[in-house]
Amino acid sequence: MNQDQLKQRIAEIMDENKTGVLSTVENHQPYARYMTFVYKDMTLYTPTNKETYKTEEIEKNKNVHVLLGYQGEGFGDEYVEVTGNAEIRDDKNLIEELWFEDLDNWFEGKQDPKLIFLEIKPERVRLMNGKGEPPQTLDL
Repeated sequence: MNQDQLKQRIAEIMDENKTGVLSTVENHQPYARYMTFVYKDMTLYTPTNKETYKTEEIEKNKNVHVLLGYQGEGFGDEYVEVTGNAEIRDDKNLIEELWFEDLDNWFEGKQDPKLIFLEIKPERVRLMNGKGEPPQTLDL
């Protein structure tokens, strides 16, 4: 698979899989939690409350790792590993653009002052379990 094909397949997996695992680092220890992701132009966004441990962790260490995919039968399912940096975004235009109805379960609308999005810019993306292929890394 060439880099263009790889990028296309990774984009499909990132776009099709809304739930994944976000890992952060605190005191040299990894912490992982399930999150909901929005994919846009090789960037991942995940909504969260600005008063959470993960926000504090990212303020201290922007390095994150995300797993998306692997939701079928198990062995052989494709998934992506995203290594990147997270930024805390409270831009109202971005919140307006990325808002989805399910967020009403956790926030008091788009104007809720606790609502932020974590913006994850990939530094490296690997496609794993690609139909018997070895892991493939997308050059960024």
